[in-house]
Amino acid sequence: MKNWPWYASIILGLVISAAAYMFWFKPQLAEVKSLKAERVKIEAAVEKLKAKKRELDKLQGEIEFLNQALRELENIIPKKREESEILRNVQQMAVDSALDIVQFKPEKEIIKEFHSERPIAIDVRGSYHNLGMLFDRIVHFPRVFNIDDFNIKALRTQTDSATVAANFTAKTYFFLEESQIQKPAEKSNKPVRK
Repeated sequence: MKNWPWYASIILGLVISAAAYMFWFKPQLAEVKSLKAERVKIEAAVEKLKAKKRELDKLQGEIEFLNQALRELENIIPKKREESEILRNVQQMAVDSALDIVQFKPEKEIIKEFHSERPIAIDVRGSYHNLGMLFDRIVHFPRVFNIDDFNIKALRTQTDSATVAANFTAKTYFFLEESQIQKPAEKSNKPVRK
């Protein structure tokens, strides 16, 4: 090497530098580039997961809100098994309002998608003031009631405690149990015979 020309040392240095670059630096740079690309992918995945977590938290909040609303509705619209107790309470409200019950007839239940309606035909006799007390009690009863087909008339022979006769339909509502909810019939792919 001592007898080599000066440019041979430069060429040897360039060859060693090129070999070092090709066999050591280039693979290291490729690995760093691949790690950076992987890091970018992982950061993007983390951001997506954070967004999904925020969305999940929002949905859980909405579910909790809806569950609270359902609990409140269950206080107003009871389950079917409470029906007899509610009917007794309505009948007792009429008695407590000093009205004579001429008719108290629960009618056929009407099944809807998630609830049922129970109409009750009620015919009472008493004073106008006592009838107002009955309606006030029904309004403040913690169950949903609608009054339909309301008809009031004065009695022909009146007393101090009986001046009017009223008949109406009180409707109460019940949530159906899971087993009572009718699911839509599955469509059959079988051809119809003629």
